[in-house]
Amino acid sequence: MAAGTSPGRVEGFRLRRLEKPEEFRQVEEVYRAAFGAEGSGPVPPALQRALQDNGGLVLGAFADIYLAGVAISLIGWDGTTLYHYSHVTAVRPEYQSHHLGFRLKQFQREEVQKLGLNEVRWTFDPLLSRNAMLSVRKLGSRPARYLPHYYGQLDDAANRGLETDRLRTVWTLDRPTVEERLAGRTPTPEQDLARYERSFEIVTTEAAESGLRVPTAVAEPTGGSARLEIPFDFGAVRQHQPDAVRRWRHAVRDAFRAAFDVGYAVDDFAVVPVEHERRSVYFLEPGPKGSPPGPAAENG
Repeated sequence: MAAGTSPGRVEGFRLRRLEKPEEFRQVEEVYRAAFGAEGSGPVPPALQRALQDNGGLVLGAFADIYLAGVAISLIGWDGTTLYHYSHVTAVRPEYQSHHLGFRLKQFQREEVQKLGLNEVRWTFDPLLSRNAMLSVRKLGSRPARYLPHYYGQLDDAANRGLETDRLRTVWTLDRPTVEERLAGRTPTPEQDLARYERSFEIVTTEAAESGLRVPTAVAEPTGGSARLEIPFDFGAVRQHQPDAVRRWRHAVRDAFRAAFDVGYAVDDFAVVPVEHERRSVYFLEPGPKGSPPGPAAENG
C-alpha cells in the first residue's frame, strides 16, 4: 500500500517480531513514508537480521499483509546499566491516527522484559508536541539529557534544514507511574491547568502576527514547579513562521540547559487549554535539597 492511501478502518493489528527477508525490506518503505526520506533507511535489512538474532528487537505491526509500523532496538551499556536502546519507531502516515506508536512501544516493553531487562532509552525532538505526548505523557518515560545537534544534518523531510537537537529519555519499565500511564491514568485537564497556573514560566512566548507563538525570553527556574513551553504545532511554525524555527530551537535548548543545570527534572508533559488556546508544556520539578545538579546538556 502506498503512503497516503487510506486503509479504511483497521479493526486490529498483529504485532510480532519480523522474521523474513521481505519483511525486513518493508521496514525501509515504512521509514521513507513516515519521515519523507529518500534512499535506504537507517537500519539495512541485513543488520536488522543480525539484531533480531543477537539480542536486538525488530518489531512490526501488520494491518492484513502490510507492515504499518516498526520499532527497532538494540542492547545498550553505559558502564553501569544494561538496557535496550530504541533507535527507530516509525508508522506509516495513513496509520498514525490509530495510536500505533503507543501499541508498538507497549509491545517493545513486553519483549524487552522477556529479555530480562528493565529499561529502554531513546531520543526524540523536544520541539515536537506529538513525540513528547507519546514519550512522556502516555508512556511515562523521563527525559534525562539534552543533546544539541545530536545527529548533525539529516536530509529527510522531517529534519531537513534543522539542527537535530534531541532529548534522551529513560523508560524504567516497572515504575508505578509507567504502569499508571500505560493503563490510561493521567492527570485531569483541571489538574493540568492548575499546575500550569502555579508553575514558573521558563520560556516566555508571545503570539506573532501569524497567530503562532514565538519565544521572547528564557529564564532559569527558581522555587517549585516549572513549565517549559514548546510549539503546539511545530510543523505550522516551519510552514507559516519560518523565521521563528531557529528562535524556538535555541530558546528550548537554553531553557533545558538552564533547568537541568540547577537540578530540575522533567516530570510530565501536557497540552493545556489556556484562554481558548492550546499550549504545549513540559512540567519540571526541582530535585531534593542538597542533591547534585540534574543531568547536564552534552556539548554538540
